[in-house]
Amino acid sequence: MRIAQVVCTFPPYHGGMGNIVYQTASELAKFGHEIEVITPHYYREEELEIDKDSEPTFVKEQKITERELDVVARRLKPALQKGNAAYIPQIQHELDNFDLVHLHYPFYGVANLVRKWKVRNPQKPLVVTYHMDNRAPGWLGLFFKYYAKYWMPKILNTADVLIASSLDYIENSQAREIYLQNPNKWIEVPFGVDIERFRPRDKSASLFSRHNLNPDLPVLLFVGGMDRAHYFKGIPVLLQALHELKTHDFILQTLLVGDGELRQEYEMQAKVLGLSDFVKFAGQVSQEELPYYYNLADLFVLPSTTKGEAFGMVLLEAMASGVPVVASDLPGVRTVASEGGMVFASGSHLLLAETLFGYFKEDVDQWQWTQDVRQTAEERYSLELMGERLNSIYQQLV
Repeated sequence: MRIAQVVCTFPPYHGGMGNIVYQTASELAKFGHEIEVITPHYYREEELEIDKDSEPTFVKEQKITERELDVVARRLKPALQKGNAAYIPQIQHELDNFDLVHLHYPFYGVANLVRKWKVRNPQKPLVVTYHMDNRAPGWLGLFFKYYAKYWMPKILNTADVLIASSLDYIENSQAREIYLQNPNKWIEVPFGVDIERFRPRDKSASLFSRHNLNPDLPVLLFVGGMDRAHYFKGIPVLLQALHELKTHDFILQTLLVGDGELRQEYEMQAKVLGLSDFVKFAGQVSQEELPYYYNLADLFVLPSTTKGEAFGMVLLEAMASGVPVVASDLPGVRTVASEGGMVFASGSHLLLAETLFGYFKEDVDQWQWTQDVRQTAEERYSLELMGERLNSIYQQLV
């Protein structure tokens, strides 16, 4: 079966949706399908060498390059683009060559073109995965609300099947009314994690040394974007929680992985709060070294503040690495976090501080937690299981 996966971002661009589609396409190819990812051509490729040693000599920054991808990606030149939105009129003709089209929503500029293609080709199946609501302050937020009200229903209603990583999220999302009108059209397919790449292993002494961390003390880890598009990741809440712990003489060394234009603001906040000695900013790290960062951690934190966080792939990566998690009580996110650790009221630095203190200071069987979260990742969130579910859906449609 020839299948098109249509998505707004794709490696080497660092982005959750693109990484999910890359993993999805790789897994579906194992079933004998001819998978092609259709995505805009608006990234600048960086050619960097990858060290393949099992204990790598880490570099400051790496990105996956085109030559390393084992998935065919057709990168179409947009007629117009803004951020990750793109208008690619030729995509309607490109899709005629496929047996099934899988759109990953949101994709502003292209999603409506896919809808028009479906109207012209009603006999060809269209699957849409609803990844997340888009929310933002100011005029951009108003645009997102307008689009969700007037265009999103038209787009989603043309699909033969609608997929959600968590129905809990959908029931609390901008797609709620569409779901309630036809719940049988929706299927829950949780995202999967590479349980071989992300797995328990010994902590890297070189990473402890690089970031001036004490290997005899516990490490709290955050992984996420620090650009304005990811303003909702909740780093200010985390820093306030760490400051609250400090006022009670509990110092928790913390490592934040990620980069973006907001990083300097976060570093300044950490400095003002007197946290600079034990809160470290690692910056962007390579795909090769990322699993080793998870292995440094004793606990992983995702303190997101809005429904812009719909699932939290980083939670699965931590759990597969044998690291328990603490995350905000947000729809979708809490579905994963409750199976791999603890949740706290979104935006409350006091409750986050209380949760962190309880995990490290109370009588918690941390070793058993590490075993349990790894087992959960293996049994419920493996890439293989995700691939089997999607393949079954495709086979029923064609």
